[in-house]
Amino acid sequence: MTGIAGALDLLFRYDSEQKRTRFICKAQQPPLRVIRAFPLPAGGALVHLHNTSGGILGGDTLQYTVHIAKDAYAQLTTTSATRIYRSRPNQSPAQQRQTITVEENGLLEYLPDPLIPFAGADYQQHTTIDLAAGAGLFYWETVTPGRVASDELFQYHQLLINCDITAQGRPILSEHTALKPQQRSLTTPAQLGNYRYFSSFYICKVGLASTSWQHMEQELQTLAQSLTRQNEIIWGVSTLVQHGIIVRALSKRGRDIAPGLLAFWQAASQILYGRSVPPPRKIY
Repeated sequence: MTGIAGALDLLFRYDSEQKRTRFICKAQQPPLRVIRAFPLPAGGALVHLHNTSGGILGGDTLQYTVHIAKDAYAQLTTTSATRIYRSRPNQSPAQQRQTITVEENGLLEYLPDPLIPFAGADYQQHTTIDLAAGAGLFYWETVTPGRVASDELFQYHQLLINCDITAQGRPILSEHTALKPQQRSLTTPAQLGNYRYFSSFYICKVGLASTSWQHMEQELQTLAQSLTRQNEIIWGVSTLVQHGIIVRALSKRGRDIAPGLLAFWQAASQILYGRSVPPPRKIY
């Protein structure tokens, strides 16, 4: 059985007369779909990413192309967690590719729900993000150990998650994560240890001086210390080589991560843009 090739091509443009961002769906191919954009404060546009098949199956190839034009402000979120189903023997891995461009002074908040890899899942995710001068980015990714209620902990075949971010054509982050629990246990001290969930949150704004990021790191590190609970959840913060910060979490319980991500998002948005942010609006 072959997989499905789904695609979304999304464009966000700023309307200077109306002082708000307009959304254009240039192309969509099932099972990927968007319905409409919702207005956000500060002239932004919120779009929900739908997968009408309910999850990602073995052999599927999904392609997201997102373009944030100059001065536009967009927020993307999923309607629920991304379920990655079991791959059949000798079937090609499920793949999701995300190509994102944020033009000058644009802002993207990409806030998906967690990934849930089922037993036997074989999944590859490749994300490339290019940021122009003054462009901003808030992007988090949370990975669960599997279907915890079904006692499927780290029973997937493999997860390959790659993320590359460039600012004005220069790389500022390149992460390549390969998790193969059937070959190497993820519960050793060198891997996840006693923790089951992990999350990364990338916060960028091109053009800020390195001293600004150092001060922001100190503020967010204080928040990380307040949210850390020994033997339950650990938060950490570090600056990128330029133009950004990365926040990481390790947790024993999935429900503890989302409130922390929201707290970091709110704090960073206040520092970088001088405004508070509400939780992502969900539709079902």
